[in-house]
Amino acid sequence: MGSVGEAGELVGTPRGPARVYRTAPAPAQAPAWAARRGLLLLGHGAGGGVAAPDLVGVTTAASAAGFEVVRVEQPYRVAGRRAPAPAGQLDEAWLAVVDAVRPDDGIPLIVGGRSSGARVACRTAAAARAAAVVCLAFPVHPPGRPERSRLPELDAVTVPVLVVQGERDPFGMPPPAPGRTVHRIPAANHALRTDLPALGHAVVEWLRATLSPTLSRGLSRGLSRGLSR
Repeated sequence: MGSVGEAGELVGTPRGPARVYRTAPAPAQAPAWAARRGLLLLGHGAGGGVAAPDLVGVTTAASAAGFEVVRVEQPYRVAGRRAPAPAGQLDEAWLAVVDAVRPDDGIPLIVGGRSSGARVACRTAAAARAAAVVCLAFPVHPPGRPERSRLPELDAVTVPVLVVQGERDPFGMPPPAPGRTVHRIPAANHALRTDLPALGHAVVEWLRATLSPTLSRGLSRGLSRGLSR
């Protein structure tokens, strides 16, 4: 089901076990303190899973750029249910996974996901102590219901946010804002399948630009740790 990286492993949460799929950074032969630029944690959409093409595309691009990527399957999916759990339960399970996989070597933690997973990442960014948030196909509102806006979830995030959105997404297009970059994918809908290489490139370039100061500090600490061994 994961399709990229290692086999999934179960992680206990208050809402039942979640499953995580880890993809190591490249080049694999480099020391861990030199290779990892950050840990990118990605959640899936409400009705889909971690094998969604956009999640896989971003995982491939980010790992090739030196980021470790962990895709998270929520407990309701692990239990075989299609209907998503309530928002509070999704957030609770997500934060339990964050605690289980959080880096302990000074590299930045970036949280994100597609659609519903992006909403979870935004709502919990502060509690997760995330350095940045990556949203793929953020569902601004239900199709045809612009009055039911979820923009407050995006607006509440206080760290840098990237939103990658298809220009034909029926769930709407969020506006740019201070601290928020919106990258449009031409001709793409909510699935973001039309140009996966462009999607991966957009995410990686934004991560590199946004996290440069944090990466320098983290790599300096890692280098000192590596040389002291």
